[in-house]
Amino acid sequence: MRTLVLNAGYEPLGVVSFKRALVLVLNDKARVLARDAEHPVHGIDTDFDRPAVILLTRYVRVPTNRMMPVSRRGVLRRDSQRCGYCGGSASTIDHVQPRSRGGKDTWENLVACCLRCNNVKGDRTPAEMGWSLRFAPRMPHQAGWTVKGAERVEPAWDPFLAVAA
Repeated sequence: MRTLVLNAGYEPLGVVSFKRALVLVLNDKARVLARDAEHPVHGIDTDFDRPAVILLTRYVRVPTNRMMPVSRRGVLRRDSQRCGYCGGSASTIDHVQPRSRGGKDTWENLVACCLRCNNVKGDRTPAEMGWSLRFAPRMPHQAGWTVKGAERVEPAWDPFLAVAA
């Protein structure tokens, strides 16, 4: 189980193991906002609730306008594993403007793509194929994207990520 870490402004900072979160709480560096009561941590003398969300007691500023590095996993996640051309299940990524024609590895030039569309499109632009994108690709800005380690969001985190958005 992972634990979401929030700063004093309730902005998500990252994700840590429940062990690290428990150490922060026991050293009075954080307090627990949400618990996982179904999976307690057993100590020698006492049992502790496993923290799901913790709040740091000292203020830590989150940098704004953080540039998200482009990655294959990130593009597939941004596009919800759906092809940018046909809407089918995507397993690859495609350069809208091919690299051989000066296309860069940017959020705006990469889309998730199914293997069939990727092979058919090849080294051409969507305009040359008579295709159109289902959406305009851009860098993600949701709260969950700025949280390192939040590729999989736990259900207990939803209220706290909604506040950050």
